[in-house]
Amino acid sequence: MPTGDIIQLFFVVSVIAVISLVMWAVPVRLYIEALSAGAKVGMGDLIGMRLRKVTPAAVVRPLIWATKAGITVTVDELEAHYLAGGEVARVVRALISADKANIEMGFQQAAAIDLAGRDVFEAVQVSVNPKVINTPKVAAMAKDGIQLIAQARVTVRANINRLVGGAGEETILARVGEGIVSCIGSAETHKEVLENPDQISKTVLAKGLDAGTAFEILSIDIADVDVGKNIGADLQTHQADADKRVAQARAEERRAMAVAEEQEMRAKVEEMRAELVKAEAQVPLALAEALRQGHMGVMDYVRYDNIQSDTSMRQAIAKPEESDPEPLA
Repeated sequence: MPTGDIIQLFFVVSVIAVISLVMWAVPVRLYIEALSAGAKVGMGDLIGMRLRKVTPAAVVRPLIWATKAGITVTVDELEAHYLAGGEVARVVRALISADKANIEMGFQQAAAIDLAGRDVFEAVQVSVNPKVINTPKVAAMAKDGIQLIAQARVTVRANINRLVGGAGEETILARVGEGIVSCIGSAETHKEVLENPDQISKTVLAKGLDAGTAFEILSIDIADVDVGKNIGADLQTHQADADKRVAQARAEERRAMAVAEEQEMRAKVEEMRAELVKAEAQVPLALAEALRQGHMGVMDYVRYDNIQSDTSMRQAIAKPEESDPEPLA
């Protein structure tokens, strides 16, 4: 191939490569869109986004929305928020929605809310259109021992100024549940709560439960109140059963002690009987020894024997007579 043709081919390839590089570095269509919308975006800005690995469409198109809505925001602010990991499109939509709803919100505030992990666009919507939160069923006991199960609907509105650092819905639900338990527990009877359920709403709402949260409580409405168990009666029943068991245990202890004492007395009686038998066994020996030693005469022994016989006779007479045997058939 001639040298001239090679140079010409090399020139054509170089031109194509340069054009491709320029088309990649400068999204012409996006630049034309921004130019036609009046958004201030320069070629240098687009090339810089490519070099900083920023998707131009993710910055330029939200800039176009803001410009058309009359929101003042710069390319540098949007690009900085993108590089910080924020959602540029969501922040711009939130700014537009806040502006239409006459809610004061600047770009820095919206960017801070977005970077804090909250959905700033949803927060603006909740600020414009309050949100209803249903609490779980809360069980509490009145002073008369009757359990009540209540459920409330809490209407909240987002507080834009407290979205950064403010507590969320879980805190609202926990505080409202605590207030319901406190109100029911302070009622003398469960009938008072059933007759005036709105008293719970007024008492809980007056406590300022939205302090330190990202919401403003507009109203607390008791949706349902059901009667649960008679906790007081159950507690009294359990207490009576426990007292009964304690009394039974103490009675069993006393019975065991009485049985043990009876057995001990029986053992002592048996021991005394054994001693008596031993003593009686020694009497004949003592009599024999007295006769040998001359301490007792024959007449004394005869009188002793007569007394023994007389005693045996009296014992025999004192015994009840046995019934006569039935005659044989």
